[in-house]
Amino acid sequence: MSENSTNISVSDFRYKQTRITSIFMFVLLLVVGDQISKRSIVSNMQLNEKKEIISGFFSFHYVRNTGSAFSFLADKSWGIYVLSGVSLIFGIILMTVMVFAILKEHNKIALCLGLISAGAIGNLCDRFMLHYVIDFLRFDFGSYTFPIFNFADCFAVIGTFLLILNILFDSKEFDSFWNDLFKRKAKETK
Repeated sequence: MSENSTNISVSDFRYKQTRITSIFMFVLLLVVGDQISKRSIVSNMQLNEKKEIISGFFSFHYVRNTGSAFSFLADKSWGIYVLSGVSLIFGIILMTVMVFAILKEHNKIALCLGLISAGAIGNLCDRFMLHYVIDFLRFDFGSYTFPIFNFADCFAVIGTFLLILNILFDSKEFDSFWNDLFKRKAKETK
């Protein structure tokens, strides 16, 4: 092996290592932001207290969610443990696939997976530490109140939405990622 090819592979390794570190720092920053926002709500509001921000539309409303989205499994005493386990497994899989996407230069997909991971980890931290998730963002549309949520939920929804857009509008990129992930050869176009 020549010295030049060694330098290229070391340079390539450092480049990929830097990108992996950057995406993990991005995820960590989002998780820390989510946790700070939740601790701020807990420190400044009483449970079930509501503070109007935009009258009749947006408020902070501190609630505890022992379930998942839309309080799924909230009424089951064992639900928090199931949700924590599923979140942990899902988070590990997402982070692994995110690293794979970075290594294969699928940057948009890695970003989407990073956002989804940040959401999963943010709520997982609450479930492990508190046995419930702190929710506080409330939107009212006339007599309808959208289920109360938090920033971790926002990250997960935005990441999922961007991933869906990527699948729909950049299908070649997603197909390439999918084929790389499952080591399939892309179908040749005629």
